[in-house]
Formats: sequence, structure tokens, C-alpha cells
Amino acid sequence: MIVRPDQLADILEQQLHPIYLISGDEPLQVMDAADLVRSRCRAQDYSEREVIDVDANFDWQVLKDEARNMSLFASRRILDVRLPSAKPGREGGKTLKEYATEPPEDTVLLLTMGKLESSQKNSAWFKALEKAGVVMQCWPVGPDRLPAWIRQRFQSRDMQPSADVIDYVCQRVEGNLLAAAQEIDKLQLLVGTGKVDIDSVSEAVADSSRYSVFELADSALAGDQSRVMRILHGLHAEGIEPVIVTWALARELRMLAAVSANKGAVDFALKQAGVWQSKLPLYRSCLSRHSTGKFKRLLQRCAKVDGISKGQQPGNAWDELQTVGFLLAG
Repeated sequence: MIVRPDQLADILEQQLHPIYLISGDEPLQVMDAADLVRSRCRAQDYSEREVIDVDANFDWQVLKDEARNMSLFASRRILDVRLPSAKPGREGGKTLKEYATEPPEDTVLLLTMGKLESSQKNSAWFKALEKAGVVMQCWPVGPDRLPAWIRQRFQSRDMQPSADVIDYVCQRVEGNLLAAAQEIDKLQLLVGTGKVDIDSVSEAVADSSRYSVFELADSALAGDQSRVMRILHGLHAEGIEPVIVTWALARELRMLAAVSANKGAVDFALKQAGVWQSKLPLYRSCLSRHSTGKFKRLLQRCAKVDGISKGQQPGNAWDELQTVGFLLAG
């Protein structure tokens, strides 16, 4: 069965399943969900746990042997299998499918792995695990959902933050859930439980923002100039090479220029260019604000940034990138 992250606690309360597969590229959510499963298992006397780390040279016979071996110290146990990616390979897929077909008694298999792609979700091993147990996928928390996530995290620590506190933490740790969780835990130690106001937070929260060049591109497409500036400052502070940022912006500008020049079937042109359905509103918004000529002029500015980054032209690459980002979001 496939469940959402907010359903997992209720599912665990109802009954324990023999298999739990938790996947995603947001490590904090995967870790929290796995902790929830382990906690529930311990409450049900699953007192023995075997941790199995899977790497490129892993022998899947180890899992087969563990599945066959009876516990020496406890009647119930957890097999905690960790895959950095969601690609167990041919032998791994075969082993997981066989395990799901006949799970051993008094054993819970907890699988944590990276983000599942369509090919993995259509595989025989995934379908076997889904049929035999519980599958949960963790999705990144976007800017629109971040305030609710932070508020819930505060409340789980018996803290009631003001709206100003929520906004402040969102701006300081945006794009990094692990940093947000750490800051909230730190605030719990510093200010305690109960109501939390902005004065008690402003000096305690570190600037742990972590952005990606893809978030930068999305914000520019959406027309969010303040967020574009904030992300660029964050990338600069993290020591990201300007050429990487230039690549991300130039890639979008080339496609926008081509689509803008294609009068008429904009959505069709965007889909032909590989734009996901969920991202179409972002590109439509940007195309409505700029002309083909504007996109080409911004692309020329990107070429200038590239030259500056490589020492072929004078200037400051980050100043130029701020100009490109600001104008694209304008």
C-alpha cells in the first residue's frame, strides 16, 4: 500500500506490516519516518535490530541469510536495510521480490532509499514490496508548504511560535529542512517551551539557508525578485562557482527565447522542450512579462558573465548575475 507521510503514524497505530519502504531525496523526512517505524516496532517488542548498508559491492545473499536465520536474542527483530539510491540492481531486485513474496515471521523489513523514478516504480520488486507492505515517498517541501512544516515542527516540541517567528525562520533556513530542524531544537534549548516571540529568536537562528541553482531559476521564472536576490546571496556565500549559476540561467533563457519566437502554440512548444506539466505556469508567467528580444539580450549578458568567470573579460561575475536574475524576474 502507498501512503502519504502524514498517514504513516495512523497506519503504524493500526497494525505493523512486515515491510516498510521509505524513499525520497529529502534526508530529514526519510530519517523521521524511519525513526517513527523503529519506535513503533520497539513498542511492539521488536528489540533486536540488524543494520545492513548496501553499496556497489553488496552481496544480496546477506539479506537472504538474515531472512532465514532465527533471532538468537529476541523473538522479534528489525532488518534495517539502507540503500543510498533506489537502484538495487538485478540481483537486489530479485532478492527483494523473493523476500516480499514470503516475508519471515516476527521480522519487520525497513528499507530506506533515495528518490524512486518511474522505472523503479514499474519494476517487479517494487510492486511486490507495495503489495506486501507499506510504501511511503518523501517529497521536498517547497516555499508554499514550508511555513506549515515549520509550525508543525515547533508544535511537536510544545512550542507556539508567533507568525513573525515562522516568517523569520522560513527566510533563514529556506531550502534546508535539516538546518530548520536543528535550529528549532536549538531554540527549544534556548527559550524553552510555550510561546516563542521574534525577539527571542532573532539572535538565536543562524543563517543556514541552502539554495540550489534550480530554485533560483524557478524563482526568476515566477517573478519573485526578492527571493532571487536572496538565493544569489546564499549561493555566493556558499562558494558556488558563478559558471554553474550562469549555466542554469542561460539554459532557461535559451529555451524561453526559442519558445517566445514560436508564435502561437506556447504550451505545445514548452512540452516539446521537456517542461513538466507542473512547471508550465512558471514559464507562461515569464513569457507574458518579456519579449523574444529581451530573452536574447539577457542571454548575451550570460555570455558576458561566462567571459568574466573565465578571466576573458573584466568585471564582477556576481554583480552581473544579480542583474540577470533581477531583470528576468522583473
